[in-house]
Amino acid sequence: MEQPQPQPPQPPLGFEASLERLETIANQMESGQLGLEDMVKAFEEGQKLVKACSSKLNEVEKRIEMLVQGEAVPFDGAAAGETPPAAPSAPAAAPSAGGEGDLPF
Repeated sequence: MEQPQPQPPQPPLGFEASLERLETIANQMESGQLGLEDMVKAFEEGQKLVKACSSKLNEVEKRIEMLVQGEAVPFDGAAAGETPPAAPSAPAAAPSAGGEGDLPF
């Protein structure tokens, strides 16, 4: 009896493509046309897709919360949890010896 060849890992799908694939899997499973072994494989793939989509949604939610709070968020799709570089702070102005109209520069 021949052992099945392991399939090479596929590159991760984007969020929308993952949702489309998940919908296709759900339709196949609901149709009742899959055998038991294929049903289990489809379920496993679906679980991986659900986990990937959930992770992406959590990442986007964190970015949105940071934007709402006024923090700088890189637009280049940086992974969640990375802290954007802090902007250099301006030196504090020295107190002036003059009156109200004096400017600090």
